[in-house]
Amino acid sequence: MRRRLRLPAALLSVLAAVAACDGGVHGAPGASGLRDPYFPKLGNGGYDVRHYALDLSYDPDAHHLSGTAEITATAGQALSAFNLDLKGLTVRKVTVDGEKAVASRAGHEVTVRPHDELPEGHTFRTTVRYDGEPVTITDPDGTGEGWLRTADGALALGEPTGSMAWFPGNHHPSDKATYDIRITVPAGVQAVSNGELRSAKGSPDGRRTAYDWRVRQPMASYLATVAIGEFETERGRTPAGIPVYTAVDPDEAKASAKVLARLPEVVDWEAERFGAYPFSSTGAIVDRDGDVGYALETQNRPVFPGAPDLGLLVHEMAHQWYGDSVTPNSWRDMWLNEGFATYAEWLWDEDHGGDTAQQTFEAIAKRPASDGVWAFPPAKPPNAAHLSDSPVYDRGAMVLHEIRRTIGDTDFFALLKSWPKDHKYKNADTDDFTAYVERENPGKGEALAGVWETWLYGNGKPDTAG
Repeated sequence: MRRRLRLPAALLSVLAAVAACDGGVHGAPGASGLRDPYFPKLGNGGYDVRHYALDLSYDPDAHHLSGTAEITATAGQALSAFNLDLKGLTVRKVTVDGEKAVASRAGHEVTVRPHDELPEGHTFRTTVRYDGEPVTITDPDGTGEGWLRTADGALALGEPTGSMAWFPGNHHPSDKATYDIRITVPAGVQAVSNGELRSAKGSPDGRRTAYDWRVRQPMASYLATVAIGEFETERGRTPAGIPVYTAVDPDEAKASAKVLARLPEVVDWEAERFGAYPFSSTGAIVDRDGDVGYALETQNRPVFPGAPDLGLLVHEMAHQWYGDSVTPNSWRDMWLNEGFATYAEWLWDEDHGGDTAQQTFEAIAKRPASDGVWAFPPAKPPNAAHLSDSPVYDRGAMVLHEIRRTIGDTDFFALLKSWPKDHKYKNADTDDFTAYVERENPGKGEALAGVWETWLYGNGKPDTAG
């Protein structure tokens, strides 16, 4: 047994005073990634972003973006340094709480070392000035995201990693924030974004226009968008009074008119099915067919590649509840977005004279075991390249229909409202959802466990699929 060294009381007092002057325990760097199952280096640890104020200027002819990002965040630990995600653009200057900070780059990671360490719980403001030619990021599945050049401007899309191509931040869906987005563009083109348009002001020389948008409800960064180009814009309201703002490329206006005229009806029908609409406005952005190869549920107003059909409109608007308001905790939980949005299409058909959800379920269930829908369980995509495959969408919807058959219509339709209401503006994962369903349906736990085992996590075509 070692004897404990006993220090004189006077020396202990001196050491305590030194520690007090030195601040006691030193801070540590925040993690450079959040260990997402599919994108482990995406996002950053040690802080929680509360608000982004983005001031952007884009020249389509030169393909040059310059920006200032003011990021308000709260330290979740004592921080000696922290990281931001930013791909391709050049960082010119970084300050933290008005003091110049040291910034270094390694790939898409920007490490910021503030002048003074940040104590846990401290709300701090980081300002980043940056510029350059924004890049298009190729997804693991081969699709393009990030900053996409279009015939008359650009389109910024973020799922799953593209938002880091146009502003620095904590680009993981688990860190949601409010936004102010100001975009200055040449006169003759417009800039459309999320939330509500606060103003559109021309420069004194008439050569530029600045568009100011505000997002008042929390938003994951992958749901942020900027569409720059020529648009025909319309304002209106749904029958329930929700403000509507649409922006449509003139080449797509005629083909889009009939479907977009039903957007207010779709939103109000979904509010009846899923509960109160969670945001302060709604709408759509329709760019030219071919400018992008997919639709995306960007918050407030989804983006469509050319005129959408009615089913796609129903799908993307349903995401405002499932994916935008209740956001996945990691990209492994994407079926919670796509399964619900796909099931919304089934319900729309059921409520509007088409096939019932049961008939749609049975049609998919008849597909052979070799069909792609049975390739993997919806809650376990094999890698990032398969996040948008059929099992995540169609079999995800089949999970929901199995829940409906297990607990009955009354409790199921109550669940469609209570889940987004109880998790409004929050993040949730698959375990949160299954536990919630079981808690809301006491006495059905054993039957629901069978649904999870067979339909949510089971490999191959279930024996009960027919």
